[in-house]
Amino acid sequence: MEGDENTMETMLREAKEDSHEITATMKEQIVLEHAPLIRYIVNRIAVRLPSHIDLDDLHNTGVIGLMDAIEKYDPEKNCKFKTYAEFRIKGAILDQLRSLDWVPRSVRQKGRRLERAYGEVEQRLGRSASEEEVADSLGLQIEKFHELLNQVRGVSLVNLEELRGAGADGERTGSYADIVEDIHSENPYSALKQQESRRVVAETIGSLPDKERLVLTLYYYEDLNMKEIGTILGITESRVCQIHTKAVGRLRSKLKSLTER
Repeated sequence: MEGDENTMETMLREAKEDSHEITATMKEQIVLEHAPLIRYIVNRIAVRLPSHIDLDDLHNTGVIGLMDAIEKYDPEKNCKFKTYAEFRIKGAILDQLRSLDWVPRSVRQKGRRLERAYGEVEQRLGRSASEEEVADSLGLQIEKFHELLNQVRGVSLVNLEELRGAGADGERTGSYADIVEDIHSENPYSALKQQESRRVVAETIGSLPDKERLVLTLYYYEDLNMKEIGTILGITESRVCQIHTKAVGRLRSKLKSLTER
């Protein structure tokens, strides 16, 4: 399978480099080979979606994102096609979800309120805040605080993608795959900003409470789902979702303060 994938990427690169048109047959082959990747991305996103969202529609949107990746892929950039395609697929699905506005405005407001609370309390304390400390700053009992975490869990879907910019034509210009530097050029400011972003993310993750850091590691690096993480940690899937939401909230708060400088 990996050999076929490498062969297809080589053919795509050669066609792009020689300015040849990508044939319908080649596009069909690329879509078939990347079907498991699209299913994987949809299933990962689906765990935090309400039941009324049609996953078939999201899969179709993922295919559109893949087709967009085929058209816009630049082999001169130091990026494998599969990596680029993954970001394009995920970006298309997240944009589709935003256009559906499936998260009520009240829930988005609660999500921003939670992020601000974490940012303000941790800035005041100079360390990671506990649930009780953030709940107290919001004037909530711990049970109500947990209810708030459950209500805003889906908002964390937006995470780092919201930091992308937009071009003059209104099209988003900055999924993290798109900001891979051209190996033939240098942009010192962008490189410095990216380095600073990585430092802030690394420091924030490093300062998280052990359980939050472990959940992020198992979810994003070990590719385990919420249920599997719950089994490992001996807690419920719902509790894993709460921990994930808290951790993402801390990260968003730190990154927003960075981008507003």
